[in-house]
Amino acid sequence: MDYTQTFAISSAGMAVERMRVDVAALNLANASTLQTSDGVRYQPARVVARVASAAVSFADWFELGLDGNLSSIGLPEASVEPTGADPRMVHEPGHPFANDRGFVAYPGVDTATEMVTLMGALRAYEANVAALNMARTLALKALEIGGGA
Repeated sequence: MDYTQTFAISSAGMAVERMRVDVAALNLANASTLQTSDGVRYQPARVVARVASAAVSFADWFELGLDGNLSSIGLPEASVEPTGADPRMVHEPGHPFANDRGFVAYPGVDTATEMVTLMGALRAYEANVAALNMARTLALKALEIGGGA
């Protein structure tokens, strides 16, 4: 049995979840940033994971998995995209970046959503680590059983 496919699936899952943690942390860090060094307002981002072969049905995936041909399924591809959230307007008339009406446009970062994203990504990362460790343990046991015969 080829365990490298199992390791690759867990590794791809961990990479996507790490990217989610990084992007959520970046959004939280820039929640009060008015503009970047280029003079552009910070735009919150999100991670979007897509399956490489979307044309394959679940039944086909299941059959491929039963046949042990998981490499043809393809691993998820993740990309970072802007959320397009409207800026959060805060009334601060004395602020140097305030508009005519005294409002300052802060990035549209929802801290509650970002914290939920962080928690979910951390739990999914932990689940992928547990799956990777279990596959490693099974591979070592198989080698131990095969070596003792």
